[in-house]
Amino acid sequence: MDSIPGFFQSTPVSVRDLVDVALVAYILYRFLLLMKGTRGVQMTFGIVVLLGFYWVIRFYNLTAVEWLLSNILTYIVFAIIVLYQSEIRRALAGIGKTSIWGRNQDRGGSGFDEIVQASTNLASRRIGALIIIEREIGLRNYVESGITLDAVITYDLLVTIFNPNTPLHDGAVIVQKNRILAAGCFLPLTLDPHLSNELGTRHRAAIGITEETDAVAVVVSEETGTISLAIGGNITRNYDGPGLRAALSAAVEGKTEGRDSDPGPKPRREAP
Repeated sequence: MDSIPGFFQSTPVSVRDLVDVALVAYILYRFLLLMKGTRGVQMTFGIVVLLGFYWVIRFYNLTAVEWLLSNILTYIVFAIIVLYQSEIRRALAGIGKTSIWGRNQDRGGSGFDEIVQASTNLASRRIGALIIIEREIGLRNYVESGITLDAVITYDLLVTIFNPNTPLHDGAVIVQKNRILAAGCFLPLTLDPHLSNELGTRHRAAIGITEETDAVAVVVSEETGTISLAIGGNITRNYDGPGLRAALSAAVEGKTEGRDSDPGPKPRREAP
């Protein structure tokens, strides 16, 4: 500890050094924000514990254990790519979201009224529905898994698609701007082990697609007739029509809501 003040006294600090440290701090800060609320937090903590354990065994010169961990840590880069693939995709996609690339920031706003009207109608009849609204990250891979429609979004079309007597009602509808790109689409399910068992396949698919992309997902529960909204891997439940409309508008502006939070004054538990 006595040598630390001497180190700073003997080492000149330039503006470039301050900028360098500030950039590193900012990168770490953005990384922590990216990890927040995801299963990457637990994985990051596990990696830190493993590195700390490796430092301890080196300090105590435990040769056999050090040899074992040295061989394991050789593949840590590949492990990070596999474990953090979702977060890496989101980070790289986020770089291209900025307006300096001249990309359109308005995604689906003109179709919100039709979505809200259809969702409230389906909820009142307890008909399940899953509507995905594309934002900046394209959903072409998921569009290709369903039936291409490329039709103007309307209340009647949405209600017809999710009618239990139609072959497309079990899949998801993907919306881009004011058009329905496809229906009957297959989506990735969330792997979050802490998610409530009350949430069924539609809700897990809504959370899964919003974990992988920046899309917004509207879910209507078939069992309870409640409306939920998933953004950024978080799901908010028990919306009414005006609340859903306001939340969709806020989502386009880049605002998100917490997992399993409830906008209403009287929270209800949602079944799948």
